[in-house]
Amino acid sequence: MQPRLLEQALTHRSFSATHYERLEFLGDSVLNLAVSGLLYERLERQPEGDLSRIRANLVKQDTLHGLALRLNLPAYVRLGEGEVKSGGRQRASILADTLEALIGAVYLDAGFEPACQLVRRLYADVDLSPGQSAQGKDAKTALQEWLQGRKIKLPVYTVAGTQGEAHQQTFEVVCAVAEWSCRSHGAGPSRRAAEQAAAAAMLALLTKRHP
Repeated sequence: MQPRLLEQALTHRSFSATHYERLEFLGDSVLNLAVSGLLYERLERQPEGDLSRIRANLVKQDTLHGLALRLNLPAYVRLGEGEVKSGGRQRASILADTLEALIGAVYLDAGFEPACQLVRRLYADVDLSPGQSAQGKDAKTALQEWLQGRKIKLPVYTVAGTQGEAHQQTFEVVCAVAEWSCRSHGAGPSRRAAEQAAAAAMLALLTKRHP
């Protein structure tokens, strides 16, 4: 990929005037078309309404956030100092947008087919069955059910700190699974949002370590 495109795709507006938002706009459309094609192939018996609901779940922020964590995007996204201090590296919206920007960058650099193949690789381990995908479970519920299915004690969520003014705080939460000595971090504009981010990070970590 052209270095300038990759750099732009990883750059938040708080870091530079040349940022990922236009690439994100493009990547969002490419992602929707690629996922539509994937579902059309895999779910031959599903009607249009079901396919639309499943697609909406697969391209929503929580799902993209989980995929971004698997790629370790927090380590590469470029943020301004203030955004870093407020927990931007773990913010679901930023990571989801960055992932879409990367898809847009691949499209501009190499065309639709390579971008489509990237999307297919990203979703290779995602459950595309109608029952699972259409349910749209949040990250905390998905993590809880994943652990219960393996008879592991439920995670503990702890607020690690807050950043910013009272009217615009960012919460930082730690999710801990004691039995496996695993910890993940999440940040968000509310405690609930931060817990969801931490749960998504934990689920991505555990499914990689214990497939």
